[in-house]
Amino acid sequence: MSGEYANEYRRASEDPRNFWGEAAAAVAWYQTPQVVLDDTNPPFVRWFPDGVVNACYNALDRHVEGGRAEQLALIYDSPVTGAKQRFTYRALRDRVARMAGALRARGIGVGDRVVIYMPMVPEAAIAMLACARLGAIHSVVFGGFAANELAVRIDDVRARLVIAASCGIEPGRLVPYKPLLDQAIELARHKPETCIILQREQLPATLVPGRDLDWRELEAAAAPVDCVPVAATHPLYVLYTSGTTGQPKGVVRDTGGCIVSLLWSMRKVYGVAPGDVFWAASDVGWVVGHSYIVYGPLFNGNTTILYEGKPVGTRTPVLTGG
Repeated sequence: MSGEYANEYRRASEDPRNFWGEAAAAVAWYQTPQVVLDDTNPPFVRWFPDGVVNACYNALDRHVEGGRAEQLALIYDSPVTGAKQRFTYRALRDRVARMAGALRARGIGVGDRVVIYMPMVPEAAIAMLACARLGAIHSVVFGGFAANELAVRIDDVRARLVIAASCGIEPGRLVPYKPLLDQAIELARHKPETCIILQREQLPATLVPGRDLDWRELEAAAAPVDCVPVAATHPLYVLYTSGTTGQPKGVVRDTGGCIVSLLWSMRKVYGVAPGDVFWAASDVGWVVGHSYIVYGPLFNGNTTILYEGKPVGTRTPVLTGG
């Protein structure tokens, strides 16, 4: 191990309270935690149990308010469609705030669970951040997962609402998501109240009256809402294992610990400074995508790249959107 890494590892191992207490100072808290680690009930521990925070505020609003409003927050590069989009921190904050308003208008609030079933499009990140803005708990399911696997996750998390795209786009083929979602809801014992569908021009879907709503119509009509403060121990998301070894297992990530650890890792592990461009070649359906496409880079004030394509079989697999 390098000297700097070995020293950091030793400090974190020997004195986790001081180590992570120092790291927590980089976070924007509504209520700064006085307790770093509660380990009075082993093996269950809680980090920053008296802290109050919001992940979306740390990802977007604090940067808008702190002078990075016109810096690029997200670059979308999609060689499979030929589309490219760029979002400043202000523009991304505004879209997330409106989408959060649309979710609140459907009754979504603190503690409600929302399943997100989307490909690598900007709206996937917007949906995640909109949930976080409200204190709702998102559970992202890899786009195109089989209907039965999606149904299992809807049942386990007891989702009130599902956000999905009409289709995904793979090299050389379209993947219809909406029929898979419809079948999953038929199979599920727990029935979501509402589905919000992002209609993609490559394959629009038929909406179910009374249940399905059009993303763009909802967002256009919504009023923006502010971030909702939540306890640091409040779940930010539930992400399921692949399920290849039996019943999929939901991993719950608390909000405060997530912000502190990811912000620290961006600076200390990856060595990137606010304003740098960062790309993680993953998918938002996996934990690396959660951590290093959406949350980590935005917590750190970076420009993150969301790439819709594959390393093989894509017309221009080399990143071109930076």
